[in-house]
Amino acid sequence: MLKEKLTPFLERYDEISALLSSPEITNDIKKMTELSKEQAELEPLKEKATEYLQTCEAIEENKSLLEDSELGELAKEELKDLEKRKEELEEEIKLLLIPKDPNDERNVYLELRAGTGGDEAALFVADLFKAYIRYAESKGWKAEIVSSSESALNGYKEIIVLIKGKGAYSRLKYEAGTHRVQRVPETESQGRVHTSAITVAVMPEVDDIEIEINPNDLKIDVMRSSGCGGQSVNTTDSAVRITHIPTGIVVTNQDEKSQHKNKEKALKILKARLYEMQIKEQEEKSAKERKEQVGTGDRSGRIRTYNYPQNRITDHRIGLTLYRLDAIMEGGLFDEIIDPLIAHYQAEEIKRAGL
Repeated sequence: MLKEKLTPFLERYDEISALLSSPEITNDIKKMTELSKEQAELEPLKEKATEYLQTCEAIEENKSLLEDSELGELAKEELKDLEKRKEELEEEIKLLLIPKDPNDERNVYLELRAGTGGDEAALFVADLFKAYIRYAESKGWKAEIVSSSESALNGYKEIIVLIKGKGAYSRLKYEAGTHRVQRVPETESQGRVHTSAITVAVMPEVDDIEIEINPNDLKIDVMRSSGCGGQSVNTTDSAVRITHIPTGIVVTNQDEKSQHKNKEKALKILKARLYEMQIKEQEEKSAKERKEQVGTGDRSGRIRTYNYPQNRITDHRIGLTLYRLDAIMEGGLFDEIIDPLIAHYQAEEIKRAGL
């Protein structure tokens, strides 16, 4: 029964309200802040639960009036509206009962890398990167290139972008995985369709206090920048490569003219990768326990195909196919894919929670 599932949350809300008015809590700023935050998170559920319980009560009252000669017809009409509202509230409450991803409100790093396909894969890295930038702009988010490695024909072997905005991670976490592109490359004279692939890694930006790195675990090398970069290229040792010895993770940054700034950016990326590694380990452990992958779906397999000749985009995780690839890429209209993905994973979580 949904009513029974709501009881602990309503009791906790009332308990917090009582605690916040007690003298020992009002004198403890830290505890008061924690409780206020918890209460604010419970507020939407409390409001919906209250309305749901009132609606259930009204339904029972109207049912008792159905046989009344004067009020029976009116009660019958009201019951239709109340039953409909009850169903709506049940769906809204189920979504609110799903455990929140603690990273959802964070900024997010997107790391795009060319895979199979050579120059064509690098060109698609550039195209998908631009589409993500358009999507970020449509949401009012800010995007900042953290690191990049250019290839021939204005492509990228790799590019890392930090997207800043409320809920950026919650929307973009589903982009992690292998993206396959099918199209005629600019260098193809015969007009044949080639298949290439790139990978996208998605990492929430983390605070320094959340990931502690022992300086003794780092090997830091400085070198001269290479590639496009203006007059400072090859004149100063500004590029930085950091190797995290325990995990073997290597981060290189050369986009800034200052060695200090490159080191700072590289450390931020390293922390994000270590945090993402923790998330993966937790998910793999959970997956073994219940024998299925959860959360953001399969992070390593092919998740999406972009077929340019057919103007088709297919997300393989949910079997969604849209024949408007051009509009999605040129307009950054990823909500057309992300919204169904979110709905799918929410439905999975609702089933898993037995709601």
